[in-house]
Formats: sequence, structure tokens, C-alpha cells
Amino acid sequence: MKFSWLLLPALLLSTSLSATETAIQAAVEHSSRTAANKARDHYRNPVETLSFFEVAPHSTVVEISPGAGWYTEILAPLLHQQGTLYAAHFPANSSSEFAQRSRASFAEKMASHPVYSKVQMTEFAPVASIQIAPDASADVVLTFRNLHNWYMQGGEDAMRIAFNHFYRALKPGGVLGVVEHRLPEAKRDSDWTQSGYFPQSLAIELAEQAGFVFEASSEINANPRDTADHPRGVWTLPPSLRLGEQDRDRYLAIGESDRMTLKFRKPQQQ
Repeated sequence: MKFSWLLLPALLLSTSLSATETAIQAAVEHSSRTAANKARDHYRNPVETLSFFEVAPHSTVVEISPGAGWYTEILAPLLHQQGTLYAAHFPANSSSEFAQRSRASFAEKMASHPVYSKVQMTEFAPVASIQIAPDASADVVLTFRNLHNWYMQGGEDAMRIAFNHFYRALKPGGVLGVVEHRLPEAKRDSDWTQSGYFPQSLAIELAEQAGFVFEASSEINANPRDTADHPRGVWTLPPSLRLGEQDRDRYLAIGESDRMTLKFRKPQQQ
């Protein structure tokens, strides 16, 4: 049997990926994912990101504020057979019409395909009475592009409550993974609070106050083209493109925001 050099790239890829990365890649390619969400993969780097956060097929994972379910589309097939996925969405009794619509749309999505049949919907808001998952049950808690929302709602107090929820849900040794629009540190003293960006130093500070150990950062989701000074904040960039056709090509060329990717760990010894 003759060896085909055309097969070499595929062979190299398969041998260079770990078993966990291969499983995540299969989840990324799952048929249930929407074309619109797949189009964002090159900005959001899900295989590298989830690998960095130590998510594996057997993990118990809590996804905080999953929104429309971009990452849920990957986490659900990844964890369907061996793992557990808690999707901590808006509270069912929220007074916000947006929150009610968002939760209902997500619940409808969870009923749309068998791959979501084991996803357990819980609730999250930065208030003390919420339980996102049973205490000390999770291997990984994940939050993607949410810190700025909690800060805009309640400042540092809301952030502390949020991090305390994450800490309580994690097993000793568990991982908190944070991806967020990154504010340049030089702008921390400016009026950034409504921009959608968040200072990396403040994210680390607040997580450490909750008891987490900051373990590592990654530039997986960095975008040096993003200057974080746009007219409509982070929502000027895709996928929101809040300026419509105004300078559309310019913002498409920048792409999605520059993002910090931070890994924290709950200490083994309490």
C-alpha cells in the first residue's frame, strides 16, 4: 500500500492532539451546532480555550450566564456521555423582560436536540440566594464575556458575590476559567465602566479575594488589532456591529475583541 503525502497534514493533526483535545474538536464539529456559531470559532478558539481550562469529557462543568448558548453547543456534546453540564442562566423569576426572553429562548434550544437532553438548567445572578450547582460538585466553572455585565449591574460588590458562588460550587482543586473583553491597564483610571471592557488586574484581584489562586493566563483569545476605544464600546465590533453600516469594513477587519483568558484554582486545602 502506497503512502499518500496528501494524508500527512491530517495524520500530523491527529497525532499532535491529545485525547481530550480530539474529543473537544469532535464536539466543535458536532452536527447540532449552528452555522452562525461555527463562523465565530476562529475568534473564540474553543479547542484551545477549553483545553487550557482543563475541561474533559468526564468533567462536571458549570457554564455561567450561557446567553444564547454559543459555548453550550460545544459543551453539551462534549459532556453528554460521561460528564455533567450545569447551565446557570437568568433566574426564572427575573423581573427583566430581556432576561425572561433570553432564558425562554435558551430553554427552547435545550429542547431542540437530543444532545442537550442531559443539560441541567440552574440559575445565576450576583445575589446571595442563588445556587449555581451543588456545593463542591464542579470540576470547572466557566464564564465567557460576562464580568462587565455584573460590574455594570452592581460594581465590585456584585463581582464578589459572583466569585463566591463560583468558589462554593467548585471541588477543592477545581478550575475557574474566565474569558473577558480586556481593558488596557493604562485605561483603568479612565471612564471604562460602560465600555464592555474589564481590567485584567481587577478580575484577578476580585477572584483572589474570594479565595482563588491565580494560576495562569493565556493569549489564546488576544486580538492586538483591538484598541478598546470604540464609539459604542466593545459592541462596536463584531458580532454586534452597533454602528450598522458606518465604518463596517473597518470593524470587521479588526474582528472580535481582545480578550483575557484567565485560569484560577480553588485550593486543595481549605
